[in-house]
Amino acid sequence: MPDMPQRPPPYRFRIMEPMDNPRFRLVLALALAAYVVGGMTDLVTDRPTRWLSVHVVFEVGLILLALWLLAVLWRGWRQAARDAERLRHTLEARREERDRWRERAQKLLEGLGGAIDAQFREWGLTPAEREVALELLKGHSHKRIAKHTGRSERTVRQHAVAVYRKSGLGGRAELSAFFLEDLMLPPSA
Repeated sequence: MPDMPQRPPPYRFRIMEPMDNPRFRLVLALALAAYVVGGMTDLVTDRPTRWLSVHVVFEVGLILLALWLLAVLWRGWRQAARDAERLRHTLEARREERDRWRERAQKLLEGLGGAIDAQFREWGLTPAEREVALELLKGHSHKRIAKHTGRSERTVRQHAVAVYRKSGLGGRAELSAFFLEDLMLPPSA
């Protein structure tokens, strides 16, 4: 199974991308904390005679707003850190699953590759013809095979013709069908 990024859970409070930068988060948290401390210091040094004045209510409101923002940001960052850790674990599990699949598939592919090469040898193909035949089985074009093998496209075509002649097959489709016609997925449960 290929590595597929999983969709993170929806956030209640949408966080902007600059928030992903730890330095920016620290500066923002310190600025809000400084505002809270500054506002409280201002209230204490003003020594208001009336606590229900517009000035005092406004400053207390701003202090409470800054405290609330700090709490919301902290909670969001904490949730994002938990989600990131969960995603790291999921990604690691998918990598392990992929590696196990590759290991199992590698053994099967080596067996299939050996069987294909044995058939190529039975047909009497030269090493160059076997290489071109395998590339044809993979579905590559003559041009791509030429680039990949360092041969001219004309030489690749000549090898392909030799492969078809020696195997008694009529072309690329018959070559593929010879090896893959009986390949089936296991029956589903």
